[in-house]
Amino acid sequence: MKKPMVALVGRPNVGKSTLFNRLAGKRLAVVDDVPGTTRDRLLAESEWTGHIFDVIDTGGIDPTHAPADSRHQPLSVGSAPFVEQIREQAQIAVQEADAVLFLVDGQSGVTAADKEVANLLRRLQTQHEGQPWPPIFLVVNKCDSRELMQTAYDFYELGLGTPYPISSLHGIGLGDLLDAVVATFPELGESLEDTSVKIALVGKPNAGKSTLLNRLLGQERAIVSDIPGTTRDAVDTYLTYEDISITLIDTAGIRRRGKIIPGVEKYSVMRSLNAIKRADVALLLIDAPTGITAQDTHIAGYIQDAWKSALIVVNKWDAISKDTYTMQTYTKKIRYELRFIDYAPLLFISAKTGQRVDQVLPTALRVHEARLVRLPTSRINTVLQDAMQRHPPPSKAGRQLKIYYGTQVRTDPPTILIYVNDPKLVHFSYVRFLENRFRETYGFLGTPIRIVLRPRR
Repeated sequence: MKKPMVALVGRPNVGKSTLFNRLAGKRLAVVDDVPGTTRDRLLAESEWTGHIFDVIDTGGIDPTHAPADSRHQPLSVGSAPFVEQIREQAQIAVQEADAVLFLVDGQSGVTAADKEVANLLRRLQTQHEGQPWPPIFLVVNKCDSRELMQTAYDFYELGLGTPYPISSLHGIGLGDLLDAVVATFPELGESLEDTSVKIALVGKPNAGKSTLLNRLLGQERAIVSDIPGTTRDAVDTYLTYEDISITLIDTAGIRRRGKIIPGVEKYSVMRSLNAIKRADVALLLIDAPTGITAQDTHIAGYIQDAWKSALIVVNKWDAISKDTYTMQTYTKKIRYELRFIDYAPLLFISAKTGQRVDQVLPTALRVHEARLVRLPTSRINTVLQDAMQRHPPPSKAGRQLKIYYGTQVRTDPPTILIYVNDPKLVHFSYVRFLENRFRETYGFLGTPIRIVLRPRR
């Protein structure tokens, strides 16, 4: 059964991201006092009294574009180019949700922007006439004192029912709100586990990650702009491809360490690295006009350190002047710079025109399948015997390395345990030789192989 979905909407800077982090149980959304910090939709799993549901955080809806005054603060200058797109993202989230939490600021009182957002929600509800419409819960946030709790009733004038005064920062009033929300859900039955294939789109800023996401989805799910750093959070989007559930994770561009600006951008990079850790497959996007850079190798190193499967995607291939040897030259350069993940397949695409984009998901799924391969112990030992015949184990200080046998102890990634007389006698080059023998025999497309050496007792 599909998990219910709860959307958080409201004007900028009313505390949506703070509430999102509270419900998610961890800091997933970037929180800052600057209005408009959240631009794309964020999604995370939450649980209340045994009910499991997804929460969507959205960018603030700013329908007024009014000048700043004492009761309404517009989006920051940095977010000004995205106002219309932020509004569209929030509307999409509401249309997909099973319940809507409309957040307002209890300290500011009822503002003109709140009234406009309320009218927008009612217009959307009218457009859905004849179809199930998610219930709207009016949530008065920042009610950190008894006096502010009382002023929450001023929001009855919005005409959206009973206000729920809360403090998302301190967790006050959340119990009553969540009790009311989960009461609208159907019975979930057994506990639901996310078994989707998680694919993270990673790369340096402006490599075309959001454009590729939108092309794969066939609709504008992520905000796309030529301005580097448009995506600030790791954004999850679900889709089904040939009956396979997939979670696409669009991430913020990862800059070089010295280029990361403290504050919002620093936290965005942290979330991108966390997205790599929770992904099954990482799509490393490389900007074709720029070519492979040191930052691309750093990001590939992050993927390798997290033991994640990888697919290298060279984007903007349409912007390259080509001859007979262009792709061969690019391939040779990339394979040399990223030789430590030479097992990763390589695709040349254009997310803008759609060139070879249809190969991205099938290739990523083949990589994921390789990640889950489990070899019988007999086959593993056949490969080890063949490897030792080709290249006898090395010796050190007069002591000969002896390999007794091996077995696969887990998948995701494939982990092979090899029993030897003394692990200290094994040079890393011989471990790499054994890894290559497994790849030559069984493939393991795009997937790291973890080889663990243990002395036999």
